[in-house]
Amino acid sequence: MLSLADARDRLDEWQSHWAPPAFVLAVVKKFIDDRGPNLGVQIAYWGFFSVFALLLAFVAILGFVFQGDPSFQKDVRDSALEQMPVIGPQLSANVGSLAGSGVALAIGVVAAIWTGLGATLAVGDALDRLWTVPRVKRVGFLSSRARGLLLLATAGSLTVASTALVGLVTDAQIHPALAEVASLIVATGVDLLIFVACFRLLTSADVTTRAVLPGATAAALAWIALQAIGGIYFSKVVKGGSETYGGFAVVVGLLSWLYLGAQVTLITAEINVVLARRLWPRSIAGTRRPADQRALEDAVRAEQSDPREHIVVTFEPIGEPAEAGADNAADRRPAAPPHSPIRQ
Repeated sequence: MLSLADARDRLDEWQSHWAPPAFVLAVVKKFIDDRGPNLGVQIAYWGFFSVFALLLAFVAILGFVFQGDPSFQKDVRDSALEQMPVIGPQLSANVGSLAGSGVALAIGVVAAIWTGLGATLAVGDALDRLWTVPRVKRVGFLSSRARGLLLLATAGSLTVASTALVGLVTDAQIHPALAEVASLIVATGVDLLIFVACFRLLTSADVTTRAVLPGATAAALAWIALQAIGGIYFSKVVKGGSETYGGFAVVVGLLSWLYLGAQVTLITAEINVVLARRLWPRSIAGTRRPADQRALEDAVRAEQSDPREHIVVTFEPIGEPAEAGADNAADRRPAAPPHSPIRQ
């Protein structure tokens, strides 16, 4: 009878010789090694607050500009507001009662900038971990916030442009099915540009557009699917709930959606890292393949926090007991002379 260890070894040998499962396993393993689920929680936390701050500012602006316009409700339903997960349809359904408020606008803008920067900083920190950027080489206080503001401005500009483009498509009197396809293509293209900007601007790693394009493409497609899931959730759960429980459903649904979105974003970012550094195949049976060794070395060197710090990574020979190797580790580790250059 085949033992569990033998089955694991056979599975490991099979996946190491077939690229698709080996690549998927490498992405998942690195995501877990980088503590991706915990990083995603931080992003979702700031994203949750930034969504409400942005909506507060957005609704206040709309109330000032379009108050009393009877055709406004239809235009908003065809805009980016309708595409917002879970709460977008609910807001667009009540857009006719909007009224402008200067206090709400001021609070919304300030809160949106603060929480938006919190989200971009969380994403930037996560991307630096994924790319194993040494702490000493990560961008500083001002640079990280400047990059965050640039990304927020880029995302906002693309959203406004997409809203205008979708409005033109809607007003062109084309077939409804073609209009839906055109809107989907526009939304996917905007998401792709935003993710390319996110994966390039928010990390301290020296990456190119070509290096981040695979993950950005996967992220854009995944977010379109998540938007569809959010729409289904609203129509099946939120609309069917009472006024009290519907409010709970909105909050829980939005937070869950943001958590899933953060996890998807980081997993797709890991695709870029694994591809760029060829970190596959990885082992699931405890053996140490070259990709495993490179990933472990990068993870250790990423902890460098001082230019004078000298990090050397050594491994026990395959098959040698860890206890015996630990006794002789100091003998094999090369000494670092004072003020020696960092080993990269």
